This record gives sequence, structure tokens and C-alpha cells, in this order.
Amino acid sequence: MKRQMAVFAFVFVIAVFAFGQGEAAGMPAGRPKDQRRPMASPSGAVSAQEQSSTDPNQVVVLRCGALLDVASGVMRRDIQVVVQGNKIQAVGAAAANAQGTNTVDLSNATCLPGLIDTHTHLLLQGDITAEDYDQQLLKESTAYRAIRAVVAARKALNYGFTTLRDVETEGAGYSDVDLKTAINRGIVPGPRLQVATRALDVTGAYPLQGYNWQIDVPHGVQFCDSAEECRKAVREQTGHGADWIKVYSDRSYYVEGGVLKDVPTFTMDELKAIVDETHRERKKIASHAIALYGVHNSVEAGVDSIEHGDYIAPEDLQMMRAKGIWFVPTLFVGEYVAQGRAQAGAPVWVKMVEIAGDTFKRAMQAGVKIAFGTDAGGFDWNINPAKEFAVRVKLGQSPAAAIRSATLDAATLMGMERQVGSIEAGKLADIVAVPGDPLSDISVLEKVSFVMKDGVVVRSNK
Repeated sequence: MKRQMAVFAFVFVIAVFAFGQGEAAGMPAGRPKDQRRPMASPSGAVSAQEQSSTDPNQVVVLRCGALLDVASGVMRRDIQVVVQGNKIQAVGAAAANAQGTNTVDLSNATCLPGLIDTHTHLLLQGDITAEDYDQQLLKESTAYRAIRAVVAARKALNYGFTTLRDVETEGAGYSDVDLKTAINRGIVPGPRLQVATRALDVTGAYPLQGYNWQIDVPHGVQFCDSAEECRKAVREQTGHGADWIKVYSDRSYYVEGGVLKDVPTFTMDELKAIVDETHRERKKIASHAIALYGVHNSVEAGVDSIEHGDYIAPEDLQMMRAKGIWFVPTLFVGEYVAQGRAQAGAPVWVKMVEIAGDTFKRAMQAGVKIAFGTDAGGFDWNINPAKEFAVRVKLGQSPAAAIRSATLDAATLMGMERQVGSIEAGKLADIVAVPGDPLSDISVLEKVSFVMKDGVVVRSNK
């Protein structure tokens, strides 16, 4: 029934877009000359049906004033990118004599690969406090939340994020699989997705909590207890379309002796069983692990990525590097929710901001692989997730490294480095442009003016 309601939501949204009511960002724009190509609407974005109509023989030439080679961090000047169908055909000098029928003038902008956010929640619309979260699960139907997720996906695409790893639906079942399918079929616009569906936690450890025990309230995750029960949950989620499995490895944070500590959730037998079953299914596993014990247990169990990681012990950083485990810090959201959660009775969140910043610096020094993630959905989707870049640079990451973390490195974490993450011949034509030099001013990534996904211009305003 929930899946039927989610499908109904998408049908409803199609009608909304058909009558021009869909939300989008941007202003009237310059466009390729051939009107057969999908063009930006007066709002700066094209419709979902237009997005799916790419002509495989259509050639578009992008004239970039500058282009960032994310692998080397080198800025190249006066570069042309030739796109045929949905792929990049040539870059640079090889494109100089290309006879494309469509030309996009980006000579006053810097071109980059489409941005990638590896930690989002499209089915969530902000949860500074428990009340914010509870309202969504108690008062919004799955269908209504799916409609809001479609709008969030369109916003993400207009911000310049052409690929997302969405790490659970927070009580909305497998709606992320439906959203992914709708985007892939061109029914609604949005980034390409990898999804983690429901996520896993132990009984009694995840909201909703504190309600009358006689009432069966919804919960934000799928509970599992015992190794065998958790293996079955992994199988269920992968069977319903999960690209990733996500576990919540800790909760209840507190500072003791300057170290952020926690209450671990799964036993090591349970956690190792989840990791083993996930890898046996040829999937990857992300662990929400904010503090000492959750991180340590996750690293010992062999997860593929540590999410948040506000505190990571030095020895665990070394083990992460040795095992090749990725670190996905979410720094902006920590600052964003800290005061609200402190006022709601959890002052530890204020302390966690400084602790997380220190951990980020130590992770860079330790040589741990770091990918870009924001926890968008943990803050309102009206806020541009690209604000995360400025926080990272303020803490000492170079602009080039920060951008690489959201392009080539993020693509590598997701196993998509051969398809996206850099502007190279043969890769999918996911390209964005910004009005300035992000190596000298990282904040220009919050002002994306051009977005191409799969060879189709979905936003263009100059």
C-alpha cells in the first residue's frame, strides 16, 4: 500500500509540472541555438519529459572560459567541451574544430563536473529538534512526503548536484527507490541516485520515542535484533532495491575527558553479520557513527564509509586508512542544528561542532579518504547544500581538495568514477558552471548558473 501511495504521489506531481506549478530556481537564460534541444523554461529549468528526450546524435559545444581539472586541481583556460548525446566526446584542443549545431557560451564562467553529495535525505525536510522530525512522521503521509521529495530532488539538481547518495527515507519505506525509478524514466527531474532505503537500528534506539506504549507509532528505521534477523533485513532491503545498506551504530552522545562518547547500538556479532551479508550481496554499507564506540565498532566490522564521525580516535583513523574506509563528515549541518538542539535540552551538540572540526583536521592529516556529504534534509532543502564547501575550507581543506571530494572522490566512493566525477571524454555529460573562480572563492559554488545532466541542459541563466 505504501508503494502504491508513493506511485500516486508521483502521478500527481506529473500533473503539477504539466500545469507549470513545479518549483525551480534560476532566471531566463541563454540557450543552445537549435530549438530541437530541450531548453530552459522561464524559471531556468526544463521539464521532466524534455529531460528524457536527448537525441543520441545531437552535438553540443560548451565554450568554457575556464575548466577545472579536478584530478590535478589545475585550472585550464578557454576550453571547449563537445557533448554528443549524453556523453562527453572531446575536451580542449581536440574540440576546437568540432562542428556542433548547438553552442553554449560559458566564456565568462568556470566549468566543473556535476557536483555529488554522498549524504542526503530527500524524504526529510529538516529536523533540528525531535518535534520537527516527529511532525513529519506523524502528520505527513508517505504520498505527501514523496511529493515533497520530488521538489527536493529538483532543487538539488538546480543547485548543481547531478548525483546523490541518499542514505535512508526516515520512515518513508522504499519511496527512495520509487523516486530513483521516476527520475531514471524521465517522469520527474532530479539527480541520478543511489539509495539506502530504510536503514537499520536495534529495537528501542531510534525515533519515534516517548509516546504512549499502547499506540503503535511509526519509526524512522527498520529494527533488527540478532545476527540472523539482521541478515534477513539486509536481504529484504536489497531485494526492494537498496543500492547501499545503512546502519545506525551509536546514539546518546556525551563528552567525557574531552572525548565524544556514545552508547553503541548493535553488538559486534550483529554488526559483523550485517557487513558480511551486505558484501555477500555485492552491496556497500554506510555507518552512521558519530562518536568513539560507534566509529570503532564500525571500523572493526569493516564498513565502507563512516558517516558524520564527529569524533574518531587516532588509532581508528589509522585503521580507516589501512582498510580504505571512506570518511563522510557533515560539518555544516552540525553548526546548523547545534543551538536549536541545545535549547531543546541537548547542549552537547554545541560542543560537538568544535570536536567535529578537530576530527576533520586530524582525518586530513592522517590521509583518510574523504568524500563530500552534507546531510541535506537534516536541514531545509531551501538551503543550498554547497554551503558545506566553505566550512571545509575554513577548517583547512584546500578549495581544490574540497571540490575533488564532491566530484571525483565522491564518484569513487559510489563506484561511479568511470561514469561521472570529472570532465573527460567518454564520461556522462554532467557539467556545471559557476560565475567566478572557485579556487579563489569557494562560495561561488553556491551560485551555480548552468547545469547539464546526461547531456541535457536543465538550468542555464547568465
